[in-house]
Amino acid sequence: MTASSSRRSLAGLLVGTVALIALLTWWGGWALPVVIIALLVMIMGHEFGHFATAKRLGMKVTDFFVGFGPVVWATTRGETRYGIRALPLGGYVKVPGMSWLETVDPETEPRTYRAATYPRKVLFASAGSLMHGVMALLLAWASLSLVGLPSASHVGVASFTHWDGYAHNAAQVAGLRIGDRFVSVDGHSVTNATMLVNFVHDHTGDRLTIVVSRHGRDVTLHATPVDGRTLRVNGVPYVHASHPVGYLGVELEAQVVRSSWWAAVPASFSQVGSMVVAALHGIVHVFSPGEFASLFHQVASPSAAVSPSAQLSRPQSIVGVVRIAVQSSGAGVGTLLEILMMINIFVGVLNMLPMLPLDGGYVAVATYERLRGRRDRPYHADLNRLAPVIYAFVGVLLVLFASTLYLDIVHPIANPFQ
Repeated sequence: MTASSSRRSLAGLLVGTVALIALLTWWGGWALPVVIIALLVMIMGHEFGHFATAKRLGMKVTDFFVGFGPVVWATTRGETRYGIRALPLGGYVKVPGMSWLETVDPETEPRTYRAATYPRKVLFASAGSLMHGVMALLLAWASLSLVGLPSASHVGVASFTHWDGYAHNAAQVAGLRIGDRFVSVDGHSVTNATMLVNFVHDHTGDRLTIVVSRHGRDVTLHATPVDGRTLRVNGVPYVHASHPVGYLGVELEAQVVRSSWWAAVPASFSQVGSMVVAALHGIVHVFSPGEFASLFHQVASPSAAVSPSAQLSRPQSIVGVVRIAVQSSGAGVGTLLEILMMINIFVGVLNMLPMLPLDGGYVAVATYERLRGRRDRPYHADLNRLAPVIYAFVGVLLVLFASTLYLDIVHPIANPFQ
């Protein structure tokens, strides 16, 4: 490919990308292209982990491509060809000598994967999953420090309840506003919603001194809870009780709190660690015989596919993952970041399963060769003997992919964020 044709291909790719983003935005809103771009970044991040590690360890990298299928654009820099293929369903980094069956130029042999030491093989094979961990940590840090998470100890005013016959309820008369955070009530610190609700219930008719945080400063207000037995909302009695129950007329919410940049670092590791444990449990569930039986039942029976219990635990294809991620944006940017974190962790952990063609399979083979070999007599594993196991595992993956894809298209999971 000449330089001019390469530039034309790149220009066409950029124009097509912009047009595709515009189409996706028109079709599914801003979240759809954002999610798709995020998934592509995850793919590129995974492959960049392998690429950068191979370069750092002195291995030869002949190809670094995003996507599969026909080449859309490619260029060669040094000994590596970089490019984009037509189907953005993954990516790959090609290092010669990934098995002992591959024929390699003798001059290249010292820089092949198979010629590397055991630690270098493990590091190269694991680099993609490690990158998923890094990306998850960055997302967690951004979520905690830039967006924040709902905190049960930060109780705020979400909305006001309209009482029949009242122009303003007790909270509005007192001067409370949406977004106010309760700091204390009659000198008692408000540490959670339950404490505040119980205190107000027990002080019907009492004039309470309430301190709220509003736009970064404390404001002192006075409110008198009204007996809920005397109230009606849309013609319906507000509460049935044998004794007075005080109400102010506010709906409470856990307000979002942002961590400091430094405090978000250990909190990010803690959050990602919890997700790794959850991903391990999820993978065990996905590959269990009971889950496969459930998937077959859902494919064969539409009523089973739409049942809430089945949808709650059903694994999802890439179509379902994109849909859930887009839907999560309706619950806020923080929720979207959490979903993207979970995708990174799940893919990273799944990829380290000790089965070829996953990266964990190469770690397992390298470890087996290390255990069987000696310094003066290295052991070379015959991957042909593993072919039946590899084909069986790929078959399981294909069945899982096909069944989840069918269910996500024909019987999509209900929006969990509504």
